Amino acid sequence: MLHDRILVEVDREAGERRSSGGIVIPATAALGARRLAWSRVVAVGPHARAVEPGDKVLFEPEDKAEVEVAGEVYVVMRERDIHAVAADRVGDQATGLYL
Repeated sequence: MLHDRILVEVDREAGERRSSGGIVIPATAALGARRLAWSRVVAVGPHARAVEPGDKVLFEPEDKAEVEVAGEVYVVMRERDIHAVAADRVGDQATGLYL
């Protein structure tokens, strides 16, 4: 990966959801609002500051570049497109925010 680019794996199980009444809602259904997704980081570029491989990140999957590597689908994005980072190494002293 180059610069601040991040490679995350696509969670195929998160595509379909169920309503509280048990109705299956396909991933292609428009909900009227943007839906953010959690994914695991696979690789990071040398200039990524707040993310490491293995972290879970929250991002908007719409309009992101997908790439297929060895039969697996991944998403490539910039570090600034991430809304949140979930990692054991992030303690109470760090907010995880930067501009």
